[in-house]
Amino acid sequence: MQGRYFDGLDSTAHAAEVRFEGGNLIIEAGGQTHVWSATGLFVDVHADQARVSRRGGDARLVMTAADWNRLAAGQRPVRRHSAAGGQGLIIGLVVAAAATALVVFVGIPMASGPLARATPLTYEAQMGESYNAQLSTIFPACQGQAGQAVLQGLADRLSDQSGSPFPLRARVVRAPMVNAFALPGGYIMVTGDLIEAAESPDEVAGVLAHEIAHVERRHVMQSVWRSLGAGMLLDLVVGGGTGAGQQAVLLAGQASELSFGRQAETEADDVGRGLLHQQGLSSRGMGDFFERMAEDEIDAPERVDEVSEWWMTHPNTERRIAAARAAERGGEAALTEQEWETLRATCGSNEDEAAGEIERPVVIVRRPGNDPMPGQADKVGQH
Repeated sequence: MQGRYFDGLDSTAHAAEVRFEGGNLIIEAGGQTHVWSATGLFVDVHADQARVSRRGGDARLVMTAADWNRLAAGQRPVRRHSAAGGQGLIIGLVVAAAATALVVFVGIPMASGPLARATPLTYEAQMGESYNAQLSTIFPACQGQAGQAVLQGLADRLSDQSGSPFPLRARVVRAPMVNAFALPGGYIMVTGDLIEAAESPDEVAGVLAHEIAHVERRHVMQSVWRSLGAGMLLDLVVGGGTGAGQQAVLLAGQASELSFGRQAETEADDVGRGLLHQQGLSSRGMGDFFERMAEDEIDAPERVDEVSEWWMTHPNTERRIAAARAAERGGEAALTEQEWETLRATCGSNEDEAAGEIERPVVIVRRPGNDPMPGQADKVGQH
Protein backbone atom coordinates (compact mmCIF):
# COMPACT_ATOMS: atom_id res chain seq x y z
CA MET A 1 0.00 0.00 0.00
CA GLN A 2 1.07 3.59 -0.61
CA GLY A 3 1.19 6.30 2.03
CA ARG A 4 3.03 9.41 3.19
CA TYR A 5 5.51 9.16 6.07
CA PHE A 6 6.44 12.08 8.36
CA ASP A 7 9.41 11.46 10.65
CA GLY A 8 8.33 14.04 13.27
CA LEU A 9 11.54 16.04 12.82
CA ASP A 10 10.37 18.35 10.03
CA SER A 11 7.40 18.82 7.71
CA THR A 12 8.79 16.79 4.80
CA ALA A 13 6.43 14.14 3.44
CA HIS A 14 8.16 10.95 2.26
CA ALA A 15 6.47 8.59 -0.19
CA ALA A 16 6.11 5.25 1.61
CA GLU A 17 5.47 1.60 0.86
CA VAL A 18 3.53 0.06 3.73
CA ARG A 19 2.72 -3.52 4.71
CA PHE A 20 2.09 -5.73 7.73
CA GLU A 21 4.57 -8.51 8.34
CA GLY A 22 4.84 -10.80 11.35
CA GLY A 23 2.71 -8.61 13.59
CA ASN A 24 4.63 -5.45 12.66
CA LEU A 25 3.81 -2.51 10.43
CA ILE A 26 6.68 -2.10 7.95
CA ILE A 27 7.20 1.37 6.50
CA GLU A 28 9.76 1.89 3.76
CA ALA A 29 10.35 5.57 3.14
CA GLY A 30 13.26 7.82 2.27
CA GLY A 31 15.62 4.90 1.87
CA GLN A 32 14.95 3.65 5.38
CA THR A 33 12.81 0.88 6.84
CA HIS A 34 10.77 1.56 9.96
CA VAL A 35 9.27 -1.28 11.97
CA TRP A 36 6.31 -0.47 14.23
CA SER A 37 4.78 -3.10 16.46
CA ALA A 38 1.07 -3.50 15.76
CA THR A 39 0.40 -3.59 19.51
CA GLY A 40 1.49 0.03 19.87
CA LEU A 41 -0.33 1.58 16.94
CA PHE A 42 -2.97 4.29 17.24
CA VAL A 43 -5.19 5.30 14.35
CA ASP A 44 -7.32 8.42 13.83
CA VAL A 45 -9.71 8.24 10.89
CA HIS A 46 -11.08 11.63 9.87
CA ALA A 47 -13.17 11.98 6.71
CA ASP A 48 -11.32 9.86 4.11
CA GLN A 49 -7.88 10.03 5.73
CA ALA A 50 -6.23 7.70 8.25
CA ARG A 51 -3.46 9.04 10.47
CA VAL A 52 -1.35 6.30 12.08
CA SER A 53 1.08 6.89 14.95
CA ARG A 54 2.67 4.86 17.70
CA ARG A 55 2.98 5.23 21.44
CA GLY A 56 5.67 7.68 22.55
CA GLY A 57 6.64 8.99 19.10
CA ASP A 58 5.92 11.98 16.86
CA ALA A 59 6.37 10.14 13.56
CA ARG A 60 3.17 9.44 11.65
CA LEU A 61 1.88 7.67 8.58
CA VAL A 62 -0.91 9.21 6.50
CA MET A 63 -2.92 7.28 3.91
CA THR A 64 -6.48 7.00 2.66
CA ALA A 65 -8.92 5.41 5.08
CA ALA A 66 -9.91 2.83 2.45
CA ASP A 67 -6.30 1.73 1.94
CA TRP A 68 -5.72 1.53 5.68
CA ASN A 69 -8.83 -0.57 6.23
CA ARG A 70 -7.64 -3.03 3.59
CA LEU A 71 -4.11 -3.07 4.98
CA ALA A 72 -5.13 -3.50 8.63
CA ALA A 73 -7.83 -6.10 8.04
CA GLY A 74 -7.37 -8.83 10.63
CA GLN A 75 -4.83 -6.84 12.69
CA ARG A 76 -6.67 -6.94 16.01
CA PRO A 77 -3.99 -5.21 18.12
CA VAL A 78 -4.42 -1.94 16.19
CA ARG A 79 -6.15 0.60 18.42
CA ARG A 80 -8.59 2.95 16.80
CA HIS A 81 -9.76 6.20 18.30
CA SER A 82 -13.52 6.41 18.26
CA ALA A 83 -16.12 8.87 19.41
CA ALA A 84 -17.04 6.60 22.29
CA GLY A 85 -13.43 6.17 23.33
CA GLY A 86 -12.77 9.90 23.15
CA GLN A 87 -15.85 10.68 25.20
CA GLY A 88 -14.74 8.17 27.83
CA LEU A 89 -11.34 9.84 27.99
CA ILE A 90 -12.87 13.28 28.48
CA ILE A 91 -15.42 12.09 31.07
CA GLY A 92 -12.65 10.37 33.01
CA LEU A 93 -10.65 13.58 33.11
CA VAL A 94 -13.69 15.56 34.24
CA VAL A 95 -14.06 13.23 37.21
CA ALA A 96 -10.41 13.73 38.05
CA ALA A 97 -10.82 17.52 37.77
CA ALA A 98 -13.79 17.44 40.14
CA ALA A 99 -11.77 15.42 42.64
CA THR A 100 -8.75 17.73 42.68
CA ALA A 101 -7.92 21.05 41.06
CA LEU A 102 -4.31 19.91 41.00
CA VAL A 103 -5.03 17.52 38.14
CA VAL A 104 -6.66 20.25 36.03
CA PHE A 105 -4.32 23.13 36.67
CA VAL A 106 -1.03 21.27 37.13
CA GLY A 107 -1.35 17.71 35.85
CA ILE A 108 -3.11 18.52 32.58
CA PRO A 109 -0.73 21.34 31.58
CA MET A 110 2.22 19.03 32.17
CA ALA A 111 0.59 16.26 30.12
CA SER A 112 -0.80 18.54 27.41
CA GLY A 113 1.42 17.12 24.67
CA PRO A 114 0.41 13.46 25.05
CA LEU A 115 -3.22 14.47 25.61
CA ALA A 116 -3.22 16.53 22.41
CA ARG A 117 -1.92 13.59 20.39
CA ALA A 118 -4.48 11.26 22.00
CA THR A 119 -7.46 13.56 21.33
CA PRO A 120 -9.56 12.17 18.45
CA LEU A 121 -9.50 14.36 15.35
CA THR A 122 -13.29 14.39 15.20
CA TYR A 123 -13.43 16.06 18.63
CA GLU A 124 -10.83 18.66 17.73
CA ALA A 125 -12.76 19.44 14.53
CA GLN A 126 -15.97 19.83 16.54
CA MET A 127 -14.18 22.07 19.03
CA GLY A 128 -12.77 24.15 16.18
CA GLU A 129 -16.26 24.82 14.88
CA SER A 130 -17.28 26.08 18.32
CA TYR A 131 -14.22 28.28 18.74
CA ASN A 132 -14.60 29.63 15.22
CA ALA A 133 -18.26 30.52 15.74
CA GLN A 134 -17.51 32.36 18.99
CA LEU A 135 -14.49 34.26 17.73
CA SER A 136 -16.27 35.20 14.51
CA THR A 137 -18.75 37.27 16.49
CA ILE A 138 -15.86 39.19 18.07
CA PHE A 139 -13.52 39.31 15.09
CA PRO A 140 -15.74 39.35 11.96
CA ALA A 141 -14.29 38.44 8.59
CA CYS A 142 -13.38 41.34 6.32
CA GLN A 143 -15.70 41.79 3.37
CA GLY A 144 -13.20 41.73 0.53
CA GLN A 145 -13.92 38.31 -0.96
CA ALA A 146 -11.19 38.58 -3.59
CA GLY A 147 -8.61 39.21 -0.87
CA GLN A 148 -9.96 36.33 1.21
CA ALA A 149 -9.53 34.06 -1.80
CA VAL A 150 -5.92 35.20 -2.18
CA LEU A 151 -5.14 34.35 1.46
CA GLN A 152 -6.88 30.97 1.21
CA GLY A 153 -5.01 30.19 -2.00
CA LEU A 154 -1.71 30.92 -0.28
CA ALA A 155 -2.73 28.71 2.68
CA ASP A 156 -3.66 25.88 0.28
CA ARG A 157 -0.31 26.17 -1.46
CA LEU A 158 1.68 26.13 1.80
CA SER A 159 -0.29 23.22 3.24
CA ASP A 160 -0.09 21.11 0.08
CA GLN A 161 2.77 18.97 1.42
CA SER A 162 2.16 19.50 5.12
CA GLY A 163 1.07 16.78 7.51
CA SER A 164 -1.94 18.76 8.72
CA PRO A 165 -4.73 16.41 9.81
CA PHE A 166 -7.30 19.09 8.90
CA PRO A 167 -8.11 21.15 5.82
CA LEU A 168 -6.77 24.68 6.37
CA ARG A 169 -9.33 27.49 6.41
CA ALA A 170 -7.65 30.90 6.57
CA ARG A 171 -9.30 34.31 6.55
CA VAL A 172 -8.61 37.97 7.27
CA VAL A 173 -10.55 39.36 10.22
CA ARG A 174 -11.22 42.78 11.73
CA ALA A 175 -9.46 43.03 15.07
CA PRO A 176 -7.66 45.89 16.84
CA MET A 177 -4.30 44.12 16.92
CA VAL A 178 -1.37 42.99 14.80
CA ASN A 179 -1.74 39.23 15.17
CA ALA A 180 -2.51 35.87 13.63
CA PHE A 181 -3.66 32.77 15.44
CA ALA A 182 -4.61 29.19 14.75
CA LEU A 183 -7.72 27.59 16.26
CA PRO A 184 -8.51 23.92 16.79
CA GLY A 185 -9.56 22.05 13.67
CA GLY A 186 -7.45 23.98 11.14
CA TYR A 187 -9.00 27.47 11.32
CA ILE A 188 -6.51 30.34 10.97
CA MET A 189 -7.30 34.02 11.49
CA VAL A 190 -5.02 36.82 10.27
CA THR A 191 -5.94 40.32 11.40
CA GLY A 192 -6.35 43.14 8.93
CA ASP A 193 -3.94 45.19 11.04
CA LEU A 194 -1.25 42.55 10.46
CA ILE A 195 -1.82 42.69 6.70
CA GLU A 196 -1.53 46.47 6.89
CA ALA A 197 1.64 46.28 9.02
CA ALA A 198 3.33 43.82 6.64
CA GLU A 199 5.64 45.37 4.06
CA SER A 200 5.65 42.46 1.63
CA PRO A 201 3.62 39.34 0.79
CA ASP A 202 6.59 37.26 1.96
CA GLU A 203 6.04 38.54 5.49
CA VAL A 204 2.41 37.43 5.42
CA ALA A 205 3.46 34.09 3.96
CA GLY A 206 5.96 33.62 6.81
CA VAL A 207 3.30 34.32 9.42
CA LEU A 208 0.78 32.04 7.68
CA ALA A 209 3.32 29.19 7.36
CA HIS A 210 4.08 29.53 11.07
CA GLU A 211 0.39 29.16 11.98
CA ILE A 212 -0.05 26.20 9.61
CA ALA A 213 2.86 24.54 11.40
CA HIS A 214 1.01 24.96 14.71
CA VAL A 215 -1.95 23.11 13.19
CA GLU A 216 0.23 20.33 11.74
CA ARG A 217 1.99 19.68 15.05
CA ARG A 218 -1.29 19.92 17.02
CA HIS A 219 0.10 22.69 19.21
CA VAL A 220 -3.37 24.23 19.20
CA MET A 221 -4.94 21.24 20.91
CA GLN A 222 -2.05 21.14 23.34
CA SER A 223 -2.70 24.77 24.24
CA VAL A 224 -6.40 24.06 24.73
CA TRP A 225 -5.64 21.23 27.15
CA ARG A 226 -3.16 23.40 29.02
CA SER A 227 -5.37 26.49 29.24
CA LEU A 228 -8.90 25.20 29.61
CA GLY A 229 -8.56 21.99 31.58
CA ALA A 230 -10.73 18.91 31.37
CA GLY A 231 -14.00 20.42 32.60
CA MET A 232 -13.91 23.24 30.07
CA LEU A 233 -12.96 20.85 27.30
CA LEU A 234 -15.96 18.63 28.03
CA ASP A 235 -18.42 21.52 28.18
CA LEU A 236 -17.12 23.11 25.01
CA VAL A 237 -17.24 19.88 22.98
CA VAL A 238 -20.26 17.94 24.27
CA GLY A 239 -22.16 20.59 26.25
CA GLY A 240 -23.21 20.52 29.87
CA GLY A 241 -24.57 22.49 32.77
CA THR A 242 -21.38 23.15 34.72
CA GLY A 243 -20.83 26.68 33.40
CA ALA A 244 -17.37 25.73 32.23
CA GLY A 245 -18.40 26.19 28.61
CA GLN A 246 -19.30 29.82 29.26
CA GLN A 247 -15.87 30.41 30.77
CA ALA A 248 -14.28 28.72 27.77
CA VAL A 249 -16.12 31.10 25.47
CA LEU A 250 -14.73 34.04 27.43
CA LEU A 251 -11.25 32.61 27.10
CA ALA A 252 -11.80 32.05 23.40
CA GLY A 253 -12.70 35.73 23.11
CA GLN A 254 -9.22 36.50 24.41
CA ALA A 255 -7.11 35.31 21.48
CA SER A 256 -4.03 35.64 23.68
CA GLU A 257 -5.16 32.65 25.73
CA LEU A 258 -4.26 30.41 22.77
CA SER A 259 -0.60 31.22 23.23
CA PHE A 260 2.15 28.65 22.90
CA GLY A 261 5.35 27.97 24.79
CA ARG A 262 8.73 28.95 23.40
CA GLN A 263 9.49 25.37 22.35
CA ALA A 264 6.30 25.17 20.28
CA GLU A 265 6.99 28.60 18.76
CA THR A 266 10.51 27.57 17.77
CA GLU A 267 9.21 24.35 16.24
CA ALA A 268 6.52 26.28 14.33
CA ASP A 269 9.18 28.66 12.99
CA ASP A 270 11.31 25.75 11.77
CA VAL A 271 8.43 23.78 10.24
CA GLY A 272 6.94 26.93 8.72
CA ARG A 273 10.23 27.77 7.01
CA GLY A 274 10.29 24.21 5.68
CA LEU A 275 6.84 24.70 4.14
CA LEU A 276 8.00 27.88 2.43
CA HIS A 277 11.15 26.21 1.10
CA GLN A 278 9.22 23.20 -0.21
CA GLN A 279 7.14 25.55 -2.34
CA GLY A 280 10.19 27.48 -3.56
CA LEU A 281 9.15 30.61 -1.67
CA SER A 282 11.45 33.01 0.12
CA SER A 283 11.57 32.69 3.91
CA ARG A 284 13.24 36.07 4.43
CA GLY A 285 9.91 37.71 5.16
CA MET A 286 9.63 35.75 8.42
CA GLY A 287 12.77 37.34 9.87
CA ASP A 288 11.84 40.74 8.43
CA PHE A 289 8.50 40.70 10.20
CA PHE A 290 9.83 39.43 13.53
CA GLU A 291 12.61 42.00 13.51
CA ARG A 292 10.37 44.94 12.72
CA MET A 293 7.83 43.99 15.39
CA ALA A 294 10.64 43.91 17.94
CA GLU A 295 11.98 47.27 16.77
CA ASP A 296 8.54 48.87 16.84
CA GLU A 297 8.01 47.67 20.40
CA ILE A 298 11.19 49.48 21.43
CA ASP A 299 11.11 52.53 19.15
CA ALA A 300 7.41 53.41 19.16
CA PRO A 301 6.06 53.54 22.74
CA GLU A 302 2.75 54.93 21.47
CA ARG A 303 2.21 51.60 19.62
CA VAL A 304 3.03 49.35 22.57
CA ASP A 305 -0.53 48.01 22.89
CA GLU A 306 -0.70 47.07 19.19
CA VAL A 307 2.76 45.54 18.97
CA SER A 308 2.47 43.71 22.28
CA GLU A 309 -0.56 41.87 20.89
CA TRP A 310 1.86 40.09 18.54
CA TRP A 311 4.53 39.29 21.07
CA MET A 312 2.19 38.15 23.84
CA THR A 313 1.25 35.15 21.68
CA HIS A 314 4.54 34.91 19.78
CA PRO A 315 7.30 35.39 22.37
CA ASN A 316 10.10 37.74 21.38
CA THR A 317 13.68 36.61 21.84
CA GLU A 318 16.84 37.74 20.08
CA ARG A 319 17.72 34.08 19.61
CA ARG A 320 14.49 33.44 17.72
CA ILE A 321 15.10 36.33 15.35
CA ALA A 322 18.71 35.25 14.87
CA ALA A 323 17.55 31.70 14.07
CA ALA A 324 15.16 33.04 11.43
CA ARG A 325 17.99 35.00 9.82
CA ALA A 326 20.42 32.08 9.92
CA ALA A 327 17.99 29.62 8.30
CA GLU A 328 16.32 31.89 5.75
CA ARG A 329 16.57 31.27 2.01
CA GLY A 330 15.71 33.25 -1.05
CA GLY A 331 12.97 32.22 -3.43
CA GLU A 332 10.08 33.49 -5.50
CA ALA A 333 7.62 36.02 -4.09
CA ALA A 334 4.63 34.54 -2.30
CA LEU A 335 2.16 36.62 -4.32
CA THR A 336 2.10 38.63 -7.51
CA GLU A 337 1.86 42.42 -7.21
CA GLN A 338 -1.82 42.26 -8.17
CA GLU A 339 -2.55 39.54 -5.58
CA TRP A 340 -0.70 41.54 -2.93
CA GLU A 341 -2.73 44.68 -3.65
CA THR A 342 -5.93 42.61 -3.56
CA LEU A 343 -5.01 41.09 -0.20
CA ARG A 344 -4.13 44.49 1.28
CA ALA A 345 -7.56 45.80 0.25
CA THR A 346 -9.44 42.94 1.95
CA CYS A 347 -10.50 45.00 4.96
CA GLY A 348 -10.96 48.26 3.11
CA SER A 349 -14.48 47.67 1.81
CA ASN A 350 -16.44 48.40 5.00
CA GLU A 351 -17.48 52.03 4.68
CA ASP A 352 -19.15 52.13 8.08
CA GLU A 353 -15.94 51.27 9.89
CA ALA A 354 -14.01 53.72 7.74
CA ALA A 355 -16.38 56.38 9.01
CA GLY A 356 -15.77 55.29 12.58
CA GLU A 357 -19.28 53.93 13.16
CA ILE A 358 -18.26 50.43 14.29
CA GLU A 359 -17.04 50.02 17.85
CA ARG A 360 -14.04 47.72 18.03
CA PRO A 361 -13.97 45.00 20.67
CA VAL A 362 -12.16 45.39 23.97
CA VAL A 363 -8.98 43.33 24.27
CA ILE A 364 -7.15 42.78 27.55
CA VAL A 365 -3.43 43.14 26.94
CA ARG A 366 -1.35 40.41 28.55
CA ARG A 367 2.13 39.01 28.06
CA PRO A 368 3.05 35.31 27.70
CA GLY A 369 2.26 33.43 30.87
CA ASN A 370 -0.76 35.75 31.44
CA ASP A 371 1.37 38.26 33.38
CA PRO A 372 0.14 41.86 32.93
CA MET A 373 2.53 44.24 31.24
CA PRO A 374 4.51 46.41 33.65
CA GLY A 375 2.36 49.33 34.72
CA GLN A 376 -0.66 47.91 32.91
CA ALA A 377 -2.06 45.41 35.37
CA ASP A 378 -5.58 46.78 34.90
CA LYS A 379 -5.14 48.24 31.45
CA VAL A 380 -7.71 47.51 28.78
CA GLY A 381 -6.70 48.37 25.22
CA GLN A 382 -9.39 49.59 22.85
CA HIS A 383 -8.22 50.77 19.44
